[in-house]
Amino acid sequence: MKSMVAPSAWSITRITRVNARKIPNSSPPFSIFFRPKPYSLFSSSVSPLSMAASSALTASSGDVTTDAEVFELIKAHQEKAARLPPLEEIRTVVNHSVQGMLSTISQKYEGYPSGSMVDFACDLEGYPILAVSSLASHTKDLLANKKCSLLVAKDFEDKTDLLITLVSEEDKGDIRTAYLTRHPNAFWVFFLIVLTVDFGDFQFVRVEPKVVRYVTGIATALLGSGEFSKEAYKAAQVDPIAQFSKPVASHMNRDHAEDTKLIVQHTTSILVDSAYMLDLDSLGFYVKATYKGNTFKLRIPFPRRAEDRKDVKTLIVEMLQAAKSQSN
Repeated sequence: MKSMVAPSAWSITRITRVNARKIPNSSPPFSIFFRPKPYSLFSSSVSPLSMAASSALTASSGDVTTDAEVFELIKAHQEKAARLPPLEEIRTVVNHSVQGMLSTISQKYEGYPSGSMVDFACDLEGYPILAVSSLASHTKDLLANKKCSLLVAKDFEDKTDLLITLVSEEDKGDIRTAYLTRHPNAFWVFFLIVLTVDFGDFQFVRVEPKVVRYVTGIATALLGSGEFSKEAYKAAQVDPIAQFSKPVASHMNRDHAEDTKLIVQHTTSILVDSAYMLDLDSLGFYVKATYKGNTFKLRIPFPRRAEDRKDVKTLIVEMLQAAKSQSN
């Protein structure tokens, strides 16, 4: 399923204080976003949609004349399109994210929440690590009250996408190393050290989730939401193909835009005018497609699960060949 990462509720039990000077240098009528069928919180299986499945759609693009018909045709396809199980998608999105909205209980304005955009990095267990300045208001808030929430979005500009929330108990392990590994060019940390001279120190906070909440499909006909336990979140796996999403999507959009469009046309039976690849995982990819002035966000499934980056190329080539053979 496709979604946005929903706000996470976090409770921080320990804050490690680190002397910053000891940290080494680190270097057009309407727009429709189709959301997948809402997650089943108890479902861990995914049934991939084969290329032949698209032929099961009785309507063809040549028969579609109204917006309602286009909507129903795409909806029928999207509800069957293979997606990662919810927990796997959530764990993957959080793992590959580097920024979120941290909400704390304000000490300055008693009783009110306070929000700040923060950078973070996940450790091997999927728990976010924050590097916060002692001068920041949210750091002072956390020292006084460890309760907070971290909102992570797969795409902050797409309000229909996946959203997530987490909560923490204890701090352990070399969290500084984990943070700097994901943010090797955290120049702002050292810039603050220069400005604050002898007062330049940071707190590295590890947020260990107690509850993970999500919501997806906001403002669409396919709204989904729910929550998972800390144990379930920790046991979930990060999708091994998602790490190649940016380079593959960039290559396809730059060098094979027409091929992507042809694949989408074949898979959905809609003669889209364009298709821009957004991201991908082991079961398929998402595109932003246009059709007669309308914009659609669509899930395009692979014929089978991709095993590695080379296999992604193999699958895309297979899909393109199938699309070309049908168009000839």
